[in-house]
Amino acid sequence: MRLDHVSYVTSHDQLADTVQRLGSRLGSTFVDGGIHPRFGTRNFTASLKNGQYIEVVCPLDHPATEQTPWGKAVSNKANEGGGWFTWVFSTKDIAPIASKFGRDAVEAHRTRPNGTDLKWKQIGVKEIADTREFPFFIQWLSADHPSQDGTPLAEIEKIVIADKDQLAGSWFKDEILASLGDVNIEWVEPSKNDDQSGIVAVHLSTPSGDVVLD
Repeated sequence: MRLDHVSYVTSHDQLADTVQRLGSRLGSTFVDGGIHPRFGTRNFTASLKNGQYIEVVCPLDHPATEQTPWGKAVSNKANEGGGWFTWVFSTKDIAPIASKFGRDAVEAHRTRPNGTDLKWKQIGVKEIADTREFPFFIQWLSADHPSQDGTPLAEIEKIVIADKDQLAGSWFKDEILASLGDVNIEWVEPSKNDDQSGIVAVHLSTPSGDVVLD
């Protein structure tokens, strides 16, 4: 298991501005990732070092947006003003993780602008709707990975997460913390994040120096 990517939500109307703003801070270019047909969302991605990436995702005016856990969670976050949404860990075999959730992983795909599909399985999205400090988990089914869609210039150094319990009640805490490599986690009280749990900021090193995206 390893940290795969971090997700940032914006509205559809603000997507272009958000991608430009974050990209200029990073010194990186976001690429159009396409749409998630089953979930009613669209994303842009920016490659990072260590096989990781940043996803900027927005809800679409589509029935699936309000009919699926992912689409609904993204839509709710966008309606709140957007911002950091979740962190995602990838694994080569998602079955043992799914068994701990007590349900099967869901197959998903993203259709790129060139018509090709990126496919994976995911589990844990239902939980992040109410517990935003939690990550969710994926197993890539496609050989391609979004981190290969550009030139990686920036590297995640630290993720600041608001959670008074520091994942104490989760079965996966030790496993994911051991999978972070050189990425550090800083825990802060939700009171420092408008009483909301979840990602507060991501610290990255770039060719132009350290950058904090909040």
